[in-house]
Amino acid sequence: MRAAFSRHAKCLPKSHVSHGIRSFSTGPRPYKIHMGVSYAGKPPFEDEADMSRSFPNEHPIAKWRDRLLKWPKGLPTTGAGQDFFYVQNMKNDSGISFGVADGVGGWGPIFDPSLFSQAIMYHASRVAAQRWAGEPETDPIADGGDMALVDVGTQTTPEECMQLAYRGVLREKFVDGGASTATIMQINSKSGLLQAANLGDSGFSIFRSSSLYYSQAPQTHYFNCPRQLAKYPAKSRWSRDIIADFPEHAATYSTRLRHGDVVIAFTDGLSDNVWPSELLQCVTHVLRSNVPEARQAQDLADICVHLAMQSMHRYDKVSPFEMESQRSRFRHYGGKVDDVTVIVALISEII
Repeated sequence: MRAAFSRHAKCLPKSHVSHGIRSFSTGPRPYKIHMGVSYAGKPPFEDEADMSRSFPNEHPIAKWRDRLLKWPKGLPTTGAGQDFFYVQNMKNDSGISFGVADGVGGWGPIFDPSLFSQAIMYHASRVAAQRWAGEPETDPIADGGDMALVDVGTQTTPEECMQLAYRGVLREKFVDGGASTATIMQINSKSGLLQAANLGDSGFSIFRSSSLYYSQAPQTHYFNCPRQLAKYPAKSRWSRDIIADFPEHAATYSTRLRHGDVVIAFTDGLSDNVWPSELLQCVTHVLRSNVPEARQAQDLADICVHLAMQSMHRYDKVSPFEMESQRSRFRHYGGKVDDVTVIVALISEII
């Protein structure tokens, strides 16, 4: 289990392929963004057996969560464990916003980490739905072909989205406490501009022309203790020991995407078990398949999660987590059993 306190230290089987795919065509824009999502929660440890305290069925977050968990993925897994995610069309079909979060353990049995990760993703999704994906300030694809002004006041960036979502969690009465990493990204469907904000050891990679174009470095305080957004009750005895980071500590990144680029956002259940070179092999394999691009995006998400699930139970393979543990003078061998969530965005240019 990862620390929340400063005092602690093969390809997817054909039978698993789903026929449900999702492609987000964001209106009459130059880019179409094909999205794939897959996830798998780890079996609960004995000390976590009594931790689960889900949102009530009538709670807005519970209804939203259950809708997202019906995403037509190809793996026969149910919940996302302490991870969660969102995929949201932005205002005026200006782009796509998406993100992943990983609830941080170490808070004891009274705080379920999944509540925080679900809440931060829910509020990020709400913010993104009401916001413009950024530039431009005018829309040349308006009725009549005129340059119609866009509502500049509703533009946002991923770091601003993270700030507003974090405030939403702090106001959320059902979330008494907890912590989570957060990765929030958005892609402008007209310009191809990708913007990202990453806090913690979740992250993302961009693949271009059969090579790894960019990989977001994880943010940690020390081994197995990521940077984390946190909430704790007032007058808590933990207030002096808690590690609490803030949205302004997030690493930001932006770049222009182009046709054929693949963006993979993930929690550390993937990056702790799968090497970037293995991810590249998965990307290359899927992009060579003779299926529609929307199907490729979903197949790639499923294959990444499947590979992580296989790797975390292997002891004959040196994992990224094992390598990092040795650098930190810890002894860990093989993969790391964890929840894993993957979002894939495949970019195609509209001709």
